[in-house]
Amino acid sequence: MLKKEGDVVFIKKYGDLIVGAFYAVLSAAILIMARALPKSKVMAIGPDFMPTVVGVISLVLSIILIVQAIGKLHANKGADEVKKKDESDYKRVLESLILATIYVNVLKPVGFLISTFVYLTLQMIVLAPNDKRSKKEILKYVIINLVFTVVVFVLFRYGFKIILPSGIIKI
Repeated sequence: MLKKEGDVVFIKKYGDLIVGAFYAVLSAAILIMARALPKSKVMAIGPDFMPTVVGVISLVLSIILIVQAIGKLHANKGADEVKKKDESDYKRVLESLILATIYVNVLKPVGFLISTFVYLTLQMIVLAPNDKRSKKEILKYVIINLVFTVVVFVLFRYGFKIILPSGIIKI
């Protein structure tokens, strides 16, 4: 099946709007379904808590994406579409998929702390622009990911009372 030039222009023009709308509807569905989950009789935080948090965050991000897409459409209104070389970076997408697959498979045996820290650091390096891959920038990524990983671990362990995989580090 051959792609038509018009299809590519349509996707580039309306892609963010379509994706934003899709995720807004999906987020609303998540919020509605989270309300249908039974309330916990033991704890204040029940099984509906995390789906609600995810639903609210993704809904807010979807709305932001829609607003930005509409703003971009209005800014380009009347202007001719400038044909640009496709700047897709398939190598980074493939590297991200490989990293995510490895992360999911090593999470339980290696543990949350080590696997999440390594995954996030490598993922930030992969997704960083080429000019942001210096030793100084990588050190920033390491520090950010170390703090983030420890905060999430402590929040889940002691705040939500949810045990994350400990793996080779017994905590």
